[in-house]
Amino acid sequence: MSNHFLVAAAIFAFAFSLAYASDPAPLQDFCVAINDPNSAVFVNGKFCRNPKLATANDFFFPGLQIAKNTSNPVGSAVTPVTVDQIAGLNTLGISAVRIDFGVNGLNPPHTNPRGSEIFVVLEGTIYVGFVTSNPNNTLFTKVLNPGDVFVFPIGLIHFQLNVGKTNAVALAALSSQNPGVITIANAVFGSKPPISPDVLIKAFRLDKNVIDYLQSQFWYYN
Repeated sequence: MSNHFLVAAAIFAFAFSLAYASDPAPLQDFCVAINDPNSAVFVNGKFCRNPKLATANDFFFPGLQIAKNTSNPVGSAVTPVTVDQIAGLNTLGISAVRIDFGVNGLNPPHTNPRGSEIFVVLEGTIYVGFVTSNPNNTLFTKVLNPGDVFVFPIGLIHFQLNVGKTNAVALAALSSQNPGVITIANAVFGSKPPISPDVLIKAFRLDKNVIDYLQSQFWYYN
């Protein structure tokens, strides 16, 4: 019995370690990020300003109501609100984005490796979806209208496409102060230096001319 208990305890400990494998919980009220190597505390990749010197502006970001220009190859624009925009987000494990979509605008298939995302449509009609991990690769999709909410689990490939006849706007919150973005096409075909065509030919079962064409394209970073 004791051996079984130890094995079960080890499994539960491992499971809990995975469940909490996200931004660590803060051990202080806040840690306003500052690029000062002379600061005494270094948390989550940032130095902390002396809390006695913090101001309201350290927790403030203006202008999220302003629409961004979507005249680009993908027809969308992302306005991030991460720790790089609000220094007071450091150690809090949250961030946000505004996404503007032109007609037919796309936020291309991508992953946020460090955060789950809750997505809220403010204007327009947006087709969204995500794909589960191997081996099933199940696609979950939904057409959203204003007021609708959809969730993208951490690390899974997902996308948003404006399928309406007008511009669209959405807000999203993410469970990391710096969730990261890996745009699939950019990473695979636009890496620097390029991935060997031999790898991509076999992986995608495409002719070398197609791979060469894809690698020669300008991949826009949203």
